[in-house]
Amino acid sequence: MQGLGKRIQKCREEAGMTQEALAERVGISWNYLGAIEREVKTPKLETLVRIINVLKVSADDVMLDVLRVGRKARCTKLEEKLQSLPKEKQDKILRILDFLIEEESE
Repeated sequence: MQGLGKRIQKCREEAGMTQEALAERVGISWNYLGAIEREVKTPKLETLVRIINVLKVSADDVMLDVLRVGRKARCTKLEEKLQSLPKEKQDKILRILDFLIEEESE
């Protein structure tokens, strides 16, 4: 699962935790956590759930780049936010998105 380890590392750093502190709270060695973050090892589901719970993040935060469903859920949430805005602001944001997508396609 490429990307999972990097997202765990990013969430850990945002939480202000060291590898040692997170590993201790999760109940794994810091060497194993380091291997997960370097994407040398893939954690078992039980370990991943403990990591997510200790970091107090959502599974989407950690797996967003890994699962298509996570991205789809995020798009749905963004669409709901967009629809809550006035039409003029929706149009402005959609023009910006169109521009960014075209720039990335080139």
